[in-house]
Amino acid sequence: MEIRRDVFQAIADPTRRAILGLVALQAMTPGTIAENFDSSRQTISKHIQILNECELLNQTQSGREIYYHFNPNKMKEIADWLEPYRKMWEGRFTAIEDLLNEMQTKATKPKK
Repeated sequence: MEIRRDVFQAIADPTRRAILGLVALQAMTPGTIAENFDSSRQTISKHIQILNECELLNQTQSGREIYYHFNPNKMKEIADWLEPYRKMWEGRFTAIEDLLNEMQTKATKPKK
């Protein structure tokens, strides 16, 4: 049975987000990634495996070394999915800001 990972569960973990941030700057080996964390190499390897299964990381082999690369195409899919919600909340926040400005203007107007 194949386990299907949810990309949103994958990026919900702060360690995995930190790994993505590191690998976004340059391709890294699992050992190099693990050096940046206090967790065991096995723990970091599990995080890398999850990110790889979700296609947030791609791997290439160079000799005996495996390098992990950030997959911007997968992040674009996430960003595209989130975009309508971002626009909706941006519109709501703008409406609240407009209402607050209107209320403040009415409150500071001198009464006759």
